[in-house]
Amino acid sequence: MIKIDQAIIVEGKYDKIKLASVVDGVVIVTNGFGIFKDKEKLELIRYYARRTGVIILTDSDSAGRKIRGYIKGAVKEGSVRNVFIPDIFGKEKRKEKPSAEGKLGVEGIDKDVLLEAFEKAGIRAAGDTVPSDITKQTLYELGLSGGADSSSMRKALQKNLGLPSLMSATALVDVLRTMTDSSGLSEMVRKIKEEKDGI
Repeated sequence: MIKIDQAIIVEGKYDKIKLASVVDGVVIVTNGFGIFKDKEKLELIRYYARRTGVIILTDSDSAGRKIRGYIKGAVKEGSVRNVFIPDIFGKEKRKEKPSAEGKLGVEGIDKDVLLEAFEKAGIRAAGDTVPSDITKQTLYELGLSGGADSSSMRKALQKNLGLPSLMSATALVDVLRTMTDSSGLSEMVRKIKEEKDGI
């Protein structure tokens, strides 16, 4: 278990229950798309963003991505960090059938995988962070954006790092900045190119 200063935002109550066994900190539940109409909860999120910072930990499906994007857009001041869970296909024990996209949500992810997701986001304990020089320009220079093969390169990188496939370039920059620097990223890209070229 790790102690985290920032408030963590999840989609549902079962996500909150799962998180209680992994982290010690404030957890805010959006009730899925309910956050779109819940002005009071949005104000609470804005408060924590200004005061301690917030961490968004939504599912890796399109609904989770939509909620993450909405919160990021609604919080104008303070700190917003992202923690991404990998695309793991399966079904939560309490559900009769898998989700529409067949991916496990936060509640279905193994504790060790959740802790690793926080680690990948540079959150080890009490908000510790890893400095990095990665920008959108870095992605462009390494062929991860703006090129003919950029999309497949990004997907290969995300798969290698255990990140969800549904991520914008901005979100990818955010998470890469917590994991490595430009030279480390350059080495990762070199290895992916070698694998693609069959070297």
